[in-house]
Amino acid sequence: MKRVVTIVIDSGGVGAMDDADIYGDAPGADTIGNIARRLGSLHLPRLERLGLGLLTSISGVGAVSDPRARVARLRERSRGKDTITGHWEMMGITTSVPFPTYPNGFPADVVEAFAQIVGKLPLGNIPASGTEIIEELGAAHMASGRPILYTSADSVFQIAAHEEVVPLKRLYQWSEKAREMLSPPHNVNRVIARPFVGKPGAFRRTPNRRDYAVAPPPNLIDRLGAGEIEVYAVGKIWDIYCGRSISSTLRAADNNDAMEKTLKLLNQVDNGFIFTNLNDFDSKFGHRRDVRGYGTALEEFDARLPALEALLRPGDELILTADHGCDPTAPGSDHTREYVPFIHLSSSPGTMLGEIEGLDLVGYTVERALLS
Repeated sequence: MKRVVTIVIDSGGVGAMDDADIYGDAPGADTIGNIARRLGSLHLPRLERLGLGLLTSISGVGAVSDPRARVARLRERSRGKDTITGHWEMMGITTSVPFPTYPNGFPADVVEAFAQIVGKLPLGNIPASGTEIIEELGAAHMASGRPILYTSADSVFQIAAHEEVVPLKRLYQWSEKAREMLSPPHNVNRVIARPFVGKPGAFRRTPNRRDYAVAPPPNLIDRLGAGEIEVYAVGKIWDIYCGRSISSTLRAADNNDAMEKTLKLLNQVDNGFIFTNLNDFDSKFGHRRDVRGYGTALEEFDARLPALEALLRPGDELILTADHGCDPTAPGSDHTREYVPFIHLSSSPGTMLGEIEGLDLVGYTVERALLS
């Protein structure tokens, strides 16, 4: 009767990796450290006590000599700096060939194939911020019914549509068919349905987003399923692993909702793996370069940790980590190639483990706890 909780602070990087320049990043990227420097300091007393301050210099967060947790900086092996690549590596999948990206939009044959699915040509077909492109093209979409197609620096095929113009069921069907259509060499790692509501000048995206990821190779979650270990997904975890070997999923409207649902699971389940993604850090604050918003979200997360820890039973384990960086002080709106934190709270003594190769330390720690 044991539980392991892993919470992904989506984009919570702790310093640029030595190959960051290959990915177009400045050498000074440091998501959490730079936020603290820009704001003057961060108030993260619980994360400080766990040992976060040992992983990068964070104004206001000390490097304690006796951390409560086992902490390390994890160096990504895979070639990428995106959600799928990072989460997959956590569960033992190394991505050696990067997924395709489209800095000039999708080629004509891909757009035409998508138009056959939809019945009309899409609008857009450019790399763009999701909030900006719906503001720019939302009125034309509402008038024509043509979906808005866009991408980013990530390997994504994003389809935005107003919920009153394109019902959610239809948008999801388009996305599912687009996922089937996007085969190599155009096998983007995610098709994302991006519904929105509102009127011109006041459009807003809704929590009804759906991600359709390329199917992952066999991984730790499959081994847990084969071992009859229940896996409970919170947030976009189900989408990232295509739901395979996952017992149940709880979608989340925002970070607060995801944390509430994680606490609810701890009150309800007696064993298994609870896997939570906190997406707001990345989508609402990192990509939008909102330093203040990101810092506030970190402090709010820190304030939730006592309630989480209070629900942990003897023998339970907690892992806090991230999938990549998204430094809101960096130019542009892209992810940043960074080390990620590994903060492991268990019955073992806390210590600084240093720099460790591979995000799969997360998965191996879960596997050792639940399958050994």
